[in-house]
Amino acid sequence: MKALNRPLKTIFFILCTTLSFHTIYGQKENKATLVKNLIESKHYAFKAQTMVPARGNIRNLTSEYDLKVLGDSVMVYLPYFGRAYAPVDPEQGPIQFNSTNLTYSVKKGRKGGWDVTIIPKDAKNVRQMFLNVSVNGSASLNVTSNNRDPINFNGQIEPLNR
Repeated sequence: MKALNRPLKTIFFILCTTLSFHTIYGQKENKATLVKNLIESKHYAFKAQTMVPARGNIRNLTSEYDLKVLGDSVMVYLPYFGRAYAPVDPEQGPIQFNSTNLTYSVKKGRKGGWDVTIIPKDAKNVRQMFLNVSVNGSASLNVTSNNRDPINFNGQIEPLNR
């Protein structure tokens, strides 16, 4: 009876492992499809989790900061830590603006991801934003300003809250 029990355990183990693999693989494929659809639809949010100033160490963000892409416009609310070469309007947050006059381009990135370039033409201080998105939704955002050091953010791409 013990000899019969062992093959059953082996078959059960192989079956469970195979099902786990298919579940994990399916979830990864679903996430990649979701991220691709978000990027193509131009309706998503980049939620910043850390910032990396040009001069300094990485900093974890404890508040909600984001870049929202809304079709033909963007809403940006991000912190800034670094050197400014000209005065900044004290009424606004460090990197805070809405833009409806912009250039938005997407091209294939490394390892199946996407490289998104956003050039706002009606923002005073921001020259360009470069968003590198991986297939699992993790992303890095580089913001180049006209009169400040560049800054990087790391975070996730998410669907917009409706």
